[in-house]
Amino acid sequence: MAPATSSDDGLAVPIDPDARRGAGVRLGISLGGGGLYFIAWQVAYLDELASAGIDVAGADRLVGTSAGSVVSSMLAAGSLGRLHTAARLLAKVPRVVAAMAPAGALSPSQTRALELFGAARTADPDKVREIGHAALAAGGPPPGRMARALTVVMGRRSWPSPALQLTCVDAFTGERCVMTADSGVPLPRAAAASSAVPGLFAPQPVRDRRCMDGGVSGTGTHLDLLAGARRAFVLSLTDGSMVGEGGMTVAPGAVEADLEALRSSGTEVWMRCPAPVDIDRLMSPAAVSEALTAGRAAARRDTTELRSFLA
Repeated sequence: MAPATSSDDGLAVPIDPDARRGAGVRLGISLGGGGLYFIAWQVAYLDELASAGIDVAGADRLVGTSAGSVVSSMLAAGSLGRLHTAARLLAKVPRVVAAMAPAGALSPSQTRALELFGAARTADPDKVREIGHAALAAGGPPPGRMARALTVVMGRRSWPSPALQLTCVDAFTGERCVMTADSGVPLPRAAAASSAVPGLFAPQPVRDRRCMDGGVSGTGTHLDLLAGARRAFVLSLTDGSMVGEGGMTVAPGAVEADLEALRSSGTEVWMRCPAPVDIDRLMSPAAVSEALTAGRAAARRDTTELRSFLA
């Protein structure tokens, strides 16, 4: 397959840890993808940390992918941390569910795109474009529905901070794109693009592109955007142990290689993952309550160690 023509709009950023794009960053945060379950887990985890006096909202760089795009946006806006009580957090969950969990059976074209993504064992450019083209051809809800729902969830359209970077993938060219406050994309639209799982949600209009989930690029955390930073705080769905033979464009050993490349850039890394979860439950609203409990418990266990790391 011939390479697709790229749009020279400044959004495409090749994945390259040697570029040291985190140089000069004192503290960088990466919040990774993992569906509804990981949205709830991350929100609970970060809220519990804040209640213990550990507030990471002021990091120099916040990288959000898929589920992490929603959480990082809320974190940067000050909508997490001490401002959240358990009751207010729980009140938010139904809105997140409405935005992020598609209702009803998938059409054959949606199923085809989702299955291509799930079966992809590498992020080979041709494979990423094949998934993207299937996503573009899939039926399902119109793109605007997801962005409108996230506007309600997030309570804002403007970017809260220049430190925030949200990732997505051009569904036609297969390029990794990075959206910031200077990209001219409303925040809910950017988060919708980063979270647009192929087959479940339509690729989102991002300028003249149509973009899908940032995790389709072979990584759910995009740690190369923090390479060279002094310290990196990472919440990832997996440390690589869940990858097995590969899937969803993540190759065996890819997570471990990303972490090693980040450390090799001179960055001190602290990463936490939830306990292994059934991948089929990641988009299940029934798993949200369990994720909230697990996220809070993990944060309580990590408080002392993380306080020392951030000191």
